[in-house]
Amino acid sequence: MNQIKTGALLSYIGLGINILIGLLYTPWMIHSIGRDNFGLYTLAMSIITLFVFDFGLSSAVTRFMAKYIAEGRNDKANNCLSLVYKLYIGIDTILLLILTAVYFFIPCIYESLTPAEIGKFKIVYIIASCFSVISFPFIPLNGVLSANEKFIQLKLCELANKIIIVGTMSACLLMGYGLYALVSVNAFAGIIMIVLKLYCVRRFTDTKINFGYKNTRERKEILGFSGWVTVISVCQRMIFNLAPSILGIMSGAASIAVLGIAITIEGYTYTFASALNGMFLPKVSRIMASDSSDLMPLMIRIGRLQAMVITFIVIIFICVGQNFINLWVGEEFSSSYFCAILLILPSLIQLPQEIASTAMVAANKVKHQAIVFIAMAICNIGLAFWLSSKWNAIGISLSICIAYLVRTIGLNYLYVKDLNLKIHYFFVKTFSKLILPVLLVISAAFTFNHFINTNNWFAFIFEAAILSISFVGLLWLMYMNRDEKNLALSLFRIRRLKN
Repeated sequence: MNQIKTGALLSYIGLGINILIGLLYTPWMIHSIGRDNFGLYTLAMSIITLFVFDFGLSSAVTRFMAKYIAEGRNDKANNCLSLVYKLYIGIDTILLLILTAVYFFIPCIYESLTPAEIGKFKIVYIIASCFSVISFPFIPLNGVLSANEKFIQLKLCELANKIIIVGTMSACLLMGYGLYALVSVNAFAGIIMIVLKLYCVRRFTDTKINFGYKNTRERKEILGFSGWVTVISVCQRMIFNLAPSILGIMSGAASIAVLGIAITIEGYTYTFASALNGMFLPKVSRIMASDSSDLMPLMIRIGRLQAMVITFIVIIFICVGQNFINLWVGEEFSSSYFCAILLILPSLIQLPQEIASTAMVAANKVKHQAIVFIAMAICNIGLAFWLSSKWNAIGISLSICIAYLVRTIGLNYLYVKDLNLKIHYFFVKTFSKLILPVLLVISAAFTFNHFINTNNWFAFIFEAAILSISFVGLLWLMYMNRDEKNLALSLFRIRRLKN
């Protein structure tokens, strides 16, 4: 439990640092390289991550290794990892061929880009592709550390990666370097993080890879599990990773930049609210193996914490987000506000239910999840081209919002059917008492904006602080139960003791 608590704390510290630095760094980067180059940077990153992902094998590593470790069969865990690594090396070879082929079709795919933008994009694409092919075989390291419940080490590596990226990218901007240097820095920081994770695996776990191990039945079992997780991963990439490419086809670099800001905000929101996700797979696996009736209490307990966090972020952003974006990156990005709202609204319902999603993985029900994600991807692609042709970045954000709502409805059906969870009971316990605090804060924001002009940083910070303190106070008085208040007070007491 200390690993989970400390890992969660490090996640929030790392995200807090990342957000703070991002607030200062993002407008600096846009000003230094220009809005169109920022759009190309966003496009390049989305293309690479569209093809380079773990194909469900990282989840397989976590699931199977956690199961074997819980049973005290470390040899089986090591053999499982050996089989996975062989699969990764084979997939990496295929990815190299795919990324190479895509390079030659860049001018045909992105016809809305100018010849100069195509030339820049090709160089950025080469840098990012080379790093992706090199780093791909090391993706299972996250699964190894998670399966061994080494969350502190994993989060420290991620924190170090953020610090290295921002430090080196800031140095590049100060020295007058541009787009190519920024992409190269991301690759450099990624390699450093791989080295750190390799050290943690060797230092803090008993993991050893036996490349001579062969087991056809076990390999089929891993592929059977990861195959459907791969389908889920592909469908997820049909959302954010495909969106910049659709805008590159239908609109241009400027619209990609507008969407890029919205995706950045959504990323902060998701990461902050889901910091606990992934840490509970070993625990949920034990619950599912013994008495699944313990799942709902855990889901409600974690779901309420996540609901408070995500509701706080979403509501405060709705209240002050427009002024924030105008002050942060300029009024030319003002439409990013509406894009961001559409992107983060579905997370209000979905993120607090992540324990149930984890339980689906532990129960090996990923095939049913995959069907829901296929419906989500089809819905998004079907709407994205049509809506983006009408309203550019806002249109594609609307298609993502609708697709996410389709996903949430489908997953809730599965939680009832496959896990026998009383989702209506979860919603009542988690969300019912949030309605009044939300309405009161939105009303206060409307009143504040009616009487006070918040088009400068001082007024914005003042309003955001007042609304944040008010919402936290309302949560304390109207929403939080005794255990949640004790948890908050215990963190405060720990800080005071350390000071």
